[in-house]
Amino acid sequence: MATTEKPTMLVGIDDSHHSLYALEWTLDHFFTIFPSNPPFKLVVLHAKALPSSVVGLAGPGAVDIVPIVDADLKKTAARVAEAAKQMCSSKSVHDVQFEVMEGDPRNVLCEAVEKYHASMLVLGSHGYGAIKRAVLGSVSDYCVHHAHCTVTIVKKPKIKH
Repeated sequence: MATTEKPTMLVGIDDSHHSLYALEWTLDHFFTIFPSNPPFKLVVLHAKALPSSVVGLAGPGAVDIVPIVDADLKKTAARVAEAAKQMCSSKSVHDVQFEVMEGDPRNVLCEAVEKYHASMLVLGSHGYGAIKRAVLGSVSDYCVHHAHCTVTIVKKPKIKH
């Protein structure tokens, strides 16, 4: 009898509590309830910005800042990956692939969907309104329109007082 490979679920994370909530939601709904045989292979991905995209066109002194910005971005990526590893471990989900890819998160996530042949991409929602989303751009909105898979956007419920 031939064994079929499990579909891949890709979870995009950044340094926000929104993305960690999306990872936690994913683990709770698709992995911890199937401890011995989850229905998906899990890949957790952080898109590390390029230093040049953070520094931008800052003028002649920008060259001196790039190594400092790059070191900071690497520390952030390591911290984000470690937080994701700890969350997976705390929920007894150990068969996880963690990856950090460099570039614009919108492009990195869509490229990773292709690379891993993901059947689902899970992202957290920052909860921006229409105006802020239009000004800042929305990674999740971009992925909904460009990723070649199902995209699930997880929004943390608001606590009612």
